[in-house]
Amino acid sequence: MTGRTESVESMEQLATVWRAMVLDRDADADVRDLPGIAVRWADCRFAFWNCVTLTETGAGAELVAERLGRAVDIMRAKEHPGFLWLFEDLLDAEARPSLASAADKAGLEYAFSGTGMAADLLPVPEPVHPDLTFVRVTTDEHLRAYADINSLGYGFPLEEGRDGLAGSALWKDKVHAYLGLRGGIPVTCAGTVEADGRLFVVLVATDPRWQRRGYGEAVTRKALYEGARATGLTRATLHATAAGAPVYPRIGFEPNSPIHFYGLKD
Repeated sequence: MTGRTESVESMEQLATVWRAMVLDRDADADVRDLPGIAVRWADCRFAFWNCVTLTETGAGAELVAERLGRAVDIMRAKEHPGFLWLFEDLLDAEARPSLASAADKAGLEYAFSGTGMAADLLPVPEPVHPDLTFVRVTTDEHLRAYADINSLGYGFPLEEGRDGLAGSALWKDKVHAYLGLRGGIPVTCAGTVEADGRLFVVLVATDPRWQRRGYGEAVTRKALYEGARATGLTRATLHATAAGAPVYPRIGFEPNSPIHFYGLKD
């Protein structure tokens, strides 16, 4: 794939996976495909499930500014905060230098950065780690532990992560979600889910007290291994935060589009 093609793939994977995730949270969630904008908004306290993204390829500065203004209108109409995800490589070369000022003018503030990644790497060998045992998420107790690890890893209050995952049938059935246990205590987690002929890696996190020990990489390999074994898929995609990005090239992922996350200004 070319760089632009992989960036489109990355954006489309977000739109596909987040449709399922937000409808799992709320059957009446705001899931719309508007001109140049995909809305995937559960309006829950877990901010990752409240998402809008720009979808056009090669959008110029004027069109980007227009789309940002529309996205802000959508976000301001919601009860709970979320993020605008912007895939930089979808913009034309002239729009990229003016993005920061256009976002500021629209009423957005920069939250954090990320990177789209993809790999034709599956199947991977069944992973092992001397400190960990792996358990698939199949119970509400497992799901709560998964939510709590994400809250700790991403700096959310525990109740926000639980609001995003508690009681989910999707996560206990369709997502190949795994906990890594150290001495019987969940310390790391990762999931994969089938999306348009690919495995998408979702919500990887490690309890900050146990980071930098290879736990995130090991549990991601486990989720990929089991997802590939169940589906037969060989291509995988993901969206990495800056903190997590160094992990995935060790598994075989290659970065494509930079992703910018914006929230509303106070």
